[in-house]
Amino acid sequence: MITSFGTAVAVTRATLAGLRSKTPGGPERWQRTNYAGRTVELYAGPATALGAALAAARVHRGAGAAILAAGVCGAYDDVVGAGDPRRGFRAHLGALKHAEVTSGAVKLFGISAAGLVAGALLKERPVDKLLAGVVIAGSAHFVNLVDVRPGRAAGAVLALGAPGLLRGGPAGRLSAAATGAAAAVFPDDLGERAMIGDTGAHALGAALGCAIVAGNGRAGLLAHAAALVAATVYGDKVGEAVARPLG
Repeated sequence: MITSFGTAVAVTRATLAGLRSKTPGGPERWQRTNYAGRTVELYAGPATALGAALAAARVHRGAGAAILAAGVCGAYDDVVGAGDPRRGFRAHLGALKHAEVTSGAVKLFGISAAGLVAGALLKERPVDKLLAGVVIAGSAHFVNLVDVRPGRAAGAVLALGAPGLLRGGPAGRLSAAATGAAAAVFPDDLGERAMIGDTGAHALGAALGCAIVAGNGRAGLLAHAAALVAATVYGDKVGEAVARPLG
């Protein structure tokens, strides 16, 4: 478990430092304006995705692949959908009715497919495979849903992943991969020096989902899946609640 946590932290910080020094495509490509009008960097997103994916892959290759795929889908939306004001599943699915494929729709179906594949690899029975896929994809979307203010998404992963660190086996090591990557970027994210964007939020969520799947049987998977579906349905209210000032 310590190895998984340390690997996630080390890879995330090393990738973050490497991107800052090389700035592929120029610094402007890696800058965004946050909710308060401050300019922040996006390096933390791919760094988090790579750190969580590599640490998780040491535990289970399917989990590592799902996390990386979630990060790639999030990165696509970060780049292609940067100027699109539409948010939420309803908006993007509504666009499909008019034959418009938005970056959000690509992200939705891509992450869902990755979650189902990973669920099929992590579980043995058909029903459990399906539930596992829902949990992984749902967790990825949930963490992105709460990424409405600095530190909210990474903080949520730290809080929700902490109990998993008490488990042994794959569940504990996957929890360590998720929390390690989140811990590596949390200070910069909370301090409004960086944002993890869709890239990091979806990757961290998928990592958390994989940990949940590894540590639960059918009853636990069903409970988590139901909670995540409810959070998706009431996504606007969840986002508003999380966006409220702390304290």
